[in-house]
Amino acid sequence: MAKKEEEKEGDKGGQACEDSGRIGLLPRWDLGDFYEGFDDRRLEEDVAWVLAEARSLEELYKGKMEELGGDDLASLIERWECMEERAGKVMSFAHLSHTVALLDEDLSRRVQHLRERLQEADEATLFIVLYLRSLSSEACEDLLLSSERLRGWGAWLRDVREWSPYRLSDELELYIAEQSVVGRESWSRLFDETMARMRCDVGGEKQTLTEALHGLTDRKESVRKASAEGLGVALKEEAPLLTHMTNTLTKMKILGDKRRGFGRPDLSRHVSNLVEEEVVDACVGAVKANYENLSHRYYEMKAGWMGKEKLEAWDRLAPPPGREGGEISWSTACEEVLEGFDSFSPRLGEIGRYFFDEGNSWIDAKPCEGKASGAFSASTVPSVHPYIMMNYKGKKRDVMTLAHELGHGVHQWLAGRAQGYFRSSTPLTLAETASVFGEMLVFRRLLSHCETEEERFVLLSGKVEDMLATVVRQVSFYDFEYRVHEARTEGPLTTEDLKGIWCEISRESLGPFVKIDEEMYGYNWSYIPHFIHTPFYVYSYAFGDCLVNGLYRCYQEGLEGFEEKYEELLSSGGQKRHKELLRPFGIDATDKNFWQGSLDVIGDMISELSLMKVPPYEGGGV
Repeated sequence: MAKKEEEKEGDKGGQACEDSGRIGLLPRWDLGDFYEGFDDRRLEEDVAWVLAEARSLEELYKGKMEELGGDDLASLIERWECMEERAGKVMSFAHLSHTVALLDEDLSRRVQHLRERLQEADEATLFIVLYLRSLSSEACEDLLLSSERLRGWGAWLRDVREWSPYRLSDELELYIAEQSVVGRESWSRLFDETMARMRCDVGGEKQTLTEALHGLTDRKESVRKASAEGLGVALKEEAPLLTHMTNTLTKMKILGDKRRGFGRPDLSRHVSNLVEEEVVDACVGAVKANYENLSHRYYEMKAGWMGKEKLEAWDRLAPPPGREGGEISWSTACEEVLEGFDSFSPRLGEIGRYFFDEGNSWIDAKPCEGKASGAFSASTVPSVHPYIMMNYKGKKRDVMTLAHELGHGVHQWLAGRAQGYFRSSTPLTLAETASVFGEMLVFRRLLSHCETEEERFVLLSGKVEDMLATVVRQVSFYDFEYRVHEARTEGPLTTEDLKGIWCEISRESLGPFVKIDEEMYGYNWSYIPHFIHTPFYVYSYAFGDCLVNGLYRCYQEGLEGFEEKYEELLSSGGQKRHKELLRPFGIDATDKNFWQGSLDVIGDMISELSLMKVPPYEGGGV
């Protein structure tokens, strides 16, 4: 997933490595482990098999589910899983191909055609999940007791049935499934293509969204200001479309939530994440209560470092003082990340190396025209392997992004092989815990190797910047979504309404030492992909970061068998809930003191920075 707000050829989606000057060869993924291309006969054979299998399941079982015993139901689930994994293989190939070529109209057409064809299989087998959600707790328990095979699916059935209180009639569920391909999925595609097509005028140079966002982290203030201005103008030009998109998708969600009986706009995400709303409220509430101690305090310090009373909006992401050491080559980044994983667990390091072996075919790191911005690790299907997409520019934050996505990738690889396609799916909160832990491993290793106070200052301040982006900013994004959904219940929102909400929340979260220019900064809500693709996803980052602080403290304190416990956590997929997963580490996510203790880790880093000698800016200023 795209990790932060500022970050985020051929049919096979890329080949080997391509030179990027001083940072060296950057890998382009090879999707040949799926298919050799869209014209590969195996792709069409798989689509045909999925459709035939879906029709067969529908003919054999629809209307007869109540007659199935435990073993029969287990057989059906296993057969359905095989069908869904084959469909997942097709769409993973299509999605990854499209991600690096969003402006290719013919490719977009092919991807949409595949999605529409496979939608038929989803509709034909929808009766299975509807039946499972209709089962009473007693009937489900009786089936589990009658079959040892079915008991292996017990945790998965529990999670499927979490949606039972919110199910609609079978006819309405089928209609919603039929409409999905021209609903949110279609809007998501339009958003991605709009962002890929958009160009920002930065000092007279036309730049992509990724390039303009990268400019916000430049050491030169003139570059940062020009990037912010160019981004603001470009987003303003797209504002009518993006405002309409936000109004439409928000209203769609409000209507769906009302019909299903979700009492608050974020509740469907909590159900998907298998986490209680009071746990999320405790996390979010703790972060908001710490705005002053964290972001407000840090940005006051940063303004002082830069010789300013207040930071301009384009200064917030400026590199902290100290020597950066130039661009970091791809090979150095890979070495640092893998050694960080190795130092914790040779097993995790070994799995991490799979992503870099054989010509780096599991990673696409080169920024390219028409490629999506940000970064993610796609789990794809267990019969293939995960793939990582990022836009590597040679900055320290890019190294940490690589560590973040590799944390996802290792987690996905372990869970997929241990649990299979259905049972490997994990809540977003646990997925982000795994990725942030990967970042922490690399950061702590680098910190321990600092030889001077200046090196430590540079690394520590960079980590604080990342943690504020992961915790404070993501919670403010969650707050923005919440207020937008509440305001939308009163009627359509104008671009000015959205700008107003965005700037109000930014002032609350960033504090009085960051200037918010509504005309330049007020449109930045519109490029955040999570608002479109996965509503209320964003709190998962803060949740994961805080959990990692608690987990890493257990590791530092020498909890016996920590490495094995952590690998077991990653391998469990979706089989355990948070309480059960965290019990071996002595962590209780319902305890407000736990969240405060995790946030104190960030506060302590800020306090350490406040006592350190501030190095001069490399080159004499910003």
